[in-house]
Amino acid sequence: MADKLWTAREAAAATSGQLVDSLDWSAAGISIDSRSIKPDDLFVALQDQRDGHDFVPDAMARGAAAALVARPDCGPGAKLVVGDTLDGLRSLARAARDRSAAIRVAVTGSVGKTSVKEALAAVFRSVGTAHASQKSYNNHWGVPLTLAMTPQDSERAVYEMGMNHAGEIRELSTLVRPHVALITKIAPAHLENLGSMEAIADAKAEIFEGLNPDGVAVFPADDEFSPRLAKHAAKSAAAFMLEFGREKSAAIRILDFETGPSGGKGRISVLGKEVSFSIAAPGDHWAWNAAAIFATAIASGVDAEATADALAGLTAGAGRGAMRQIPVKGGHFTLIDDSYNANPASMRSGLSILGATEPASGRRIAILGEMLELGPDSPALHASLADPIQEAHANAVFLAGKGNVPLRDALQIGRLAAYAETADELCDLVAAYIGPGDVVFVKGSNASGVHKIARMLAEDDLGARGQG
Repeated sequence: MADKLWTAREAAAATSGQLVDSLDWSAAGISIDSRSIKPDDLFVALQDQRDGHDFVPDAMARGAAAALVARPDCGPGAKLVVGDTLDGLRSLARAARDRSAAIRVAVTGSVGKTSVKEALAAVFRSVGTAHASQKSYNNHWGVPLTLAMTPQDSERAVYEMGMNHAGEIRELSTLVRPHVALITKIAPAHLENLGSMEAIADAKAEIFEGLNPDGVAVFPADDEFSPRLAKHAAKSAAAFMLEFGREKSAAIRILDFETGPSGGKGRISVLGKEVSFSIAAPGDHWAWNAAAIFATAIASGVDAEATADALAGLTAGAGRGAMRQIPVKGGHFTLIDDSYNANPASMRSGLSILGATEPASGRRIAILGEMLELGPDSPALHASLADPIQEAHANAVFLAGKGNVPLRDALQIGRLAAYAETADELCDLVAAYIGPGDVVFVKGSNASGVHKIARMLAEDDLGARGQG
């Protein structure tokens, strides 16, 4: 089997649980999904939208080493029985934290946190053993799951933290107890739940409350809420504060940056040391991301040259601005899949990528889903995207979702190709419209469903849908 992560007795001691049916098993990993479980994983039967106990038989049939359960009669195989499985997972997480000497990094922010987390993981792996959150496992079960899976020999680990309401990041950061805590940016997101930009900044700044003594608080110097973040950091256990951005006062300062369809390059000052860097991910926002990465890396003991070397091999991930050439009758079109999620700041950044990408012979096409959880400012925030769309020289715009009605009404005459209440209704229209040489940009909140359009464009035969 793979390296042991947890033995039965270690897991029982960590959770104060009872071993049933077997006292002698070892787990190489942990999973909460029986469909993707790997042999020798510990299956955790979480009781959330669905009761994980119903899937214990399937997990055991797929080779799980044991199951962490609250009900011992839920199926066959070795079990670790606890009072509450989420509490049991948190107990495993605390034990994993306490037995590891890894430098722990926590990342949050309104935009860029997953991209920055993935980049930091790549930087950390380039200089030693490292562990990081899978996908966007950044919530009340994702963070303890990632922490509980931290190998004992990890030198560095990075944990992404998200939230919808105040208090959520405080709980996650207190669990992880990071040595370095990063806020990427404050932007309109979750306004519906939090009510104001100030409240968003306060909620994100909760990440500093879990900092270890002598920890480092990292936050953007250019953000209008930087002074507010600094006050939160000053009240925490942070011994140091590192600001990043273009401001002259920033300890990690972007000196210059230029970007194009194939990526960006620039120069940055890291604590007074000038370093050149490049990155194969397009978009102006990567200057900001890179500064956050350099700042967090130096706070974690990785020098600027090593960070620059690691960034040179980094590309945009799926659904986060990745650019692909897709066959279509008569040639190819360029798909910019930035469909993972959206808020006004990330939408503007994404549209700048569309504007910087010159069509080979066709048109610039934007397929935009509505942005959710923006509260009473939603109509104005959607309508405000009309100018960035014009600046991107988009020839045609497809809009999905009722939230996009104000944007539909604000677009210049002739620019709107189609509007529909759901992304599903746009699939055939988009497929029939796209032709060779086009550049197609797709972005929207997850629940808008535009990721389905991106997947259709990447995987389906457009000719079968009427493209011709």
